[in-house]
Amino acid sequence: MSLPQPSPEPQGSVWSPDGPDLVVHSENLGFLRTLPDESFRLIYIDPPFNTGKQQTRRSITAVRSEEGTRVGFKGRSYETVRGATLRYADSFAEYWDFLEPRLEEAWRLLAPDGTLYLHLDYREVHYAKVLLDALFGRDSFLNEIIWAYDYGGRAKGRWPAKHDNILVYVKDPTNYVFDSAEVDREPYMAPGLVTAEKAALGKLPTDVWWHTIVSPTGREKTGYPTQKPLGVLRRIVAASSERGDWVLDFFGGSGTTGAAARELGRRFVLVDESPDAVRVMGERLQLDPVPHR
Repeated sequence: MSLPQPSPEPQGSVWSPDGPDLVVHSENLGFLRTLPDESFRLIYIDPPFNTGKQQTRRSITAVRSEEGTRVGFKGRSYETVRGATLRYADSFAEYWDFLEPRLEEAWRLLAPDGTLYLHLDYREVHYAKVLLDALFGRDSFLNEIIWAYDYGGRAKGRWPAKHDNILVYVKDPTNYVFDSAEVDREPYMAPGLVTAEKAALGKLPTDVWWHTIVSPTGREKTGYPTQKPLGVLRRIVAASSERGDWVLDFFGGSGTTGAAARELGRRFVLVDESPDAVRVMGERLQLDPVPHR
């Protein structure tokens, strides 16, 4: 595969490097082509995993009601209120015809010292590795992160799949940002084998991250299907960007990338064509979505 050539100066972009953070309601490929080359220090994308399923999440809220049939704290009565159902189709007949041109745009949009994080699972990650080796060069492969969790259904006929794969590629393997000092630390599994000072500090995470999924009943939840935990994105943003950098996520989903970027003093552009996703992101980040056609 040949590297994509720099595109002509884009026209009609709603983004500028001195402009505000953005939530953009748009088909992502067309919007990406309006952005100038080498604009983002960090790109994280969590595209549909091509599971062939309809991803659905219905929000459910318990409210106080004298006529409610559920009994909770101190014997108080509650009723269940079912909210809107959010869904998207996670199935593409030609998945790589869909994803490949978007990864080419990601390469173009990365700064010379930029980093791409591509979040997939076992269904497609091996194909992605081959494609990204060709696009970025094998020397630009930095890591495969395994995000492991322990929640949800249990398969009976095979080992239950309880991890996702995050491929990490840098545009220039001799010049990229990785700030281990900014990354959250983890407890040592055998603290007695290290000094008290090291045990108190904790250790730098490895390429296997144990982190629970977003709890269906937790405060972090937005109700969006496949929402990723803030802790996972916070670690990515802290390690591979600096304060004031621009971060791009063009499968914006629930807006977790933007929430992590804002918390850590970065700027962000989030893109999604789903009205549900755009509404969730706008509410979560208190931004008015910008339409782009």
